[in-house]
Amino acid sequence: MTIRVKLNQTAVLHAIARRNMSQNMLAIRAGISSGYISQLMCGTRYPSPMVREKLQSVLNPLAFDDIFIIEENGKNDSHSR
Repeated sequence: MTIRVKLNQTAVLHAIARRNMSQNMLAIRAGISSGYISQLMCGTRYPSPMVREKLQSVLNPLAFDDIFIIEENGKNDSHSR
């Protein structure tokens, strides 16, 4: 079984809009490249545990389940939002 964690694009876009931030500013504050955040947002890359921690820190008080979607074998976990 393969488990992957991907970014919840809609939730992150709402969160950065509420903070008057751009995707580029999110990348800067999280210490990652703007290209990488773009790939995460599109779902072509999956964030490492360290990147997930950084994004959670920047998007505080959102919880893990607000920001990320857990997928098993390419399908969304029924417990994710």
